[in-house]
Amino acid sequence: MDYDAIILGAGGAGLMAAAAAGQAGARVLVIDHADRPGKKILISGGGRCNFTNTRTEPVHFLSENLHFAKSALSRYTQWDFLALVERHGIAWHEKTLGQLFCDGSARQIVAMLLDECRRGGAEIRLATEIGEIGHADGRFRVGGATAPQLVIATGGPSIPKMGATGRAYAIAEQFGLDVVTPRPALVPLTLGPEERLFREISGVSCPAVARVGTMAFEEAVLFTHKGLSGPAILQVSSYWAPGQAISITLVPDAVARLREAKRRMPRAHLKAALAEFLPNRLAEALAARIGIAKELGNVADAVLDDAAETLTCLTFRPTGTEGFAKAEVTAGGIGTAALSSKTMEARKVPGLYAIGEAVDVTGWLGGYNFQWAWSSAVAAGRAIAARIGRAGGA
Repeated sequence: MDYDAIILGAGGAGLMAAAAAGQAGARVLVIDHADRPGKKILISGGGRCNFTNTRTEPVHFLSENLHFAKSALSRYTQWDFLALVERHGIAWHEKTLGQLFCDGSARQIVAMLLDECRRGGAEIRLATEIGEIGHADGRFRVGGATAPQLVIATGGPSIPKMGATGRAYAIAEQFGLDVVTPRPALVPLTLGPEERLFREISGVSCPAVARVGTMAFEEAVLFTHKGLSGPAILQVSSYWAPGQAISITLVPDAVARLREAKRRMPRAHLKAALAEFLPNRLAEALAARIGIAKELGNVADAVLDDAAETLTCLTFRPTGTEGFAKAEVTAGGIGTAALSSKTMEARKVPGLYAIGEAVDVTGWLGGYNFQWAWSSAVAAGRAIAARIGRAGGA
């Protein structure tokens, strides 16, 4: 069977690329070893799919080349995808920080993508192993199918229970493309036994500012039986490197609050003061860590100010992450230096493309990674169709 393009992977990026290429006139085959398309879409956003973010800009993405994502993101924007969602009559709502979700179910996004693929005549083969990939005389061969163009859209190894693998990197290396070492991103961090006090308050969450290096994120922090999680921690995890410390600001105005508590409730202990603006179990853990046993009225202001530093800069040195099993996405991947930022095509292998999570472009938490999937997929899909046009048609 001959096609204009074979797309490896029936996730968000693969389906979007198939729809874009197919509707522009290309004959497309999508192959995936999974038994259902869009598995990661279905579990995203608590089952409602955080499908994009109104604040999407290149600054919200990590890569060895921080400029690489600009072209694709500018030529297929969050507003373009939102328009597609609305054309399909999918009701949506905006949550905090520009995050857009389906009112109903993530299944609506998968159904929309499949409908777009049908409109473009794309063929989708599920429960099909990719096997060996051949390349000769300007054509790629996958199983019994051949095409002059091949798209790597198999994602990264995050969430292996959904069938995720690192196959994209093996394919890239087969064709001489460099791979930036993959690592878990948007992932909980683990703490060592010396932080048992905070691991024992598993389930406690509160608003905070988490920092690592020059990056800071203001969202919720969740203490777990293994360490730290919650949106703010997931965000800093993408920038964290082994050995680095992270800091958490729980009470920005801690000095003023503790001094005011001393004036208003001099016979109270520190735990009681902290419990006025923090969850009780966290207040107890912090009071134990600070170690002031006196009544507040008997504590010097300078000592209270020192205690406030713990509240404004609670520092941890994580022992690691919870790994790809708990990571929402993968950082690193197929190196951008080998790809065209306009078309996602490999510079030295005509007809070979890489898109979505397989590429060394990783977004922040909040719909950014889906937008990268849509944008990079459309860039490749349009390029596939344009190449067919230049070749004189299928």
